[in-house]
Parts: sequence; structure tokens; C-alpha cells
Amino acid sequence: MMGRILLWLLAIALVSPAAAAVGERPLFSSPDVLRLTIKGPLSTIVRNRAEDPRPATLTVDGTTEQLPITLTTRGITRRASDICQFPPLKVRFTNPPADSPFSGQKSLKLVTHCKAAPAFQQYVLLEYAAYRMLNVLSPASFRVRLAQIDYVDDNGRSLGLRYGFFIEDLGDVARRNGMQEAKLPEIIPITALSTRHAALYALFQHMIANHDWSMRAGPKGEACCHNAKMIAPARGVAAAVIPIPYDFDFSGLVNAPYATPPDVLKIANVRQRLYRGYCAHNGEAYAVAVQMRSQRPQVYAALTSTPGLDPKTAARATQFLDSFFADIASNDILKAKVLKSCL
Repeated sequence: MMGRILLWLLAIALVSPAAAAVGERPLFSSPDVLRLTIKGPLSTIVRNRAEDPRPATLTVDGTTEQLPITLTTRGITRRASDICQFPPLKVRFTNPPADSPFSGQKSLKLVTHCKAAPAFQQYVLLEYAAYRMLNVLSPASFRVRLAQIDYVDDNGRSLGLRYGFFIEDLGDVARRNGMQEAKLPEIIPITALSTRHAALYALFQHMIANHDWSMRAGPKGEACCHNAKMIAPARGVAAAVIPIPYDFDFSGLVNAPYATPPDVLKIANVRQRLYRGYCAHNGEAYAVAVQMRSQRPQVYAALTSTPGLDPKTAARATQFLDSFFADIASNDILKAKVLKSCL
């Protein structure tokens, strides 16, 4: 086992080193909502969800420049036409100019609205808020940028103005934190994980009641990890990796109508919390809980300040978070209510 861990750490050291640390890209340096027009063969993309890229243009409102882009469908559940009327997209750029908010970007995930019904706008905004809440707790997290997007077909017909958000590229997350992307095998040992960050990962997922993840293994036949990306210290530094969660639409906080908990957990619905952190990290979990309690006002502010979020939606989400903070109100309560189910 020790030999496998050493080989695994060597694999981290051999990944290509990150470029020199860079500042935050302009796209993610502002909380302002972007107003965009994306024009292209959107009806074809909606009808045919193959992964072949389609040429399109992106225009930032208030400018005349059309950025050439390609659009590709992505995802698993939300890409299915029987789940979502509109699929999530990957947007690829070709050298955006220096004065563009997309300067420096090459490829970004775009979280879209799934369906046209107003409720689905709220699901998008709640998932966006989840990323923002994690940003409060750790810089080792994906930053996001909210946008109102007018989707225009190549024949000029608008398919509607909808909220969506872009997710920061993993390489930029790594560079912001003075690290690099970690290339991992299918399954990694618990000892390979940063104890502090793994405890934060698990408690954050517990806070939003998300169970659709693994910070140690990927889906069968795929590399690590499921709805988690890993960053690691620079080349030659043998240290634990940091798991970074993403994809929160199956969480109880969002409570999308298609979301179901994993069958193996035997819980009734996604609003029911079940802690899935590791017992080996319980010592750090107490420290993370202290941090979360101290930053509770900022966490709530990240939620309630979300543009476009309906006050009733925000109130329900706040009440949902209240129950989590009641369960971590003290070390004794945390142990009895949360950590008792550790793995």
C-alpha cells in the first residue's frame, strides 16, 4: 500500500507544471451580471445533443464586437433531452481581445437553464449561489460569473433571455492558489487528501445536502473523481491534494425536480442530509465547523445577494441552511448530529 501511495505522489510531481502565477481573470473579478447575446445554430444544438462543436458568436451588450466561439453540449443528466429542454454548454473562445471580459479564456463551462419555466431560473441562481458560498469559505474553489443571455438562433429568432453562469477553468483555480492540476488514478487513498480541505469539502456538501460526489473515486472506468477536481502543490512537492467540489444541481439546496439521492444511501430525498465525510478527518471537521459558524453571515449574504433570486426562494434556502447551522452549533452537537455517520 505504501508503495502505491509513493507511486501516486510521483504521478502528481510529474504532471506538467503550472504556468507562473497569474492574477484573477477579468471575467471572475466582478460580481456584476453580464448581459450577453449568443447567436448560432441553437435549435440544432437543442435537437441534436452530440458533442460535435458548432460555430457561433458571443456579444457583450454595449459592444459591437462579436467574439467567435464554438458551442458543445456537455454533462450527463442535464444533457438528456427528456430531462432538460436546453442542454448545458461548453464555450470555446479564439483569442478574445484584451479589453474583453473574456480575455485570457479558452474554454469555459456554461450552466444553462434546463427548461423555460420560471422555476428553472431559480434553480440556476441557487446553484450559482452555492458556488459563491464556497468562495466565502475557501479560495480553493471554482469562481463563477452570472450572465443574462439572449440565445438567438442562426435565423435571427430569439429562443429567450435566460440566466446562466460561467465556471472558472480548473487551471486558473490552481494558478490562483499557487498550485497545479493533479492527474489522478481511478481511486486514491484517503491519506492522499488534504485533511483540512477534505473536511471542508464534506461539511460544505453536507450544508447544501449534496450527495452526488466522491473525492476519492470517479465513475466506473473513469479517472478520479466524481464531481470533484483536484489541485496539488507545484512540481516536486510531495504533499496532499485539495479536492474542489462542483456541480450542485442534485443538492437539497437547489432541489431540482429531477434530482434524486444515490440509491445506496437509502435516504428519502435530496433534502435529507447524510454526512459522508471520513472519520479520519473528524479532528479537522471540528475546526472547519468553527470557521463556518464564524463566517455564517457572509455565507448567507452570498446567497441572499444573488441577483434575480426570488425573495421566497431565498427565504426557503436560508431556512434550509439554518437547520445545518443548528446541527454544528457546538462540538457536542456536531458529533451527535453529523459526524456520527462518518465513513
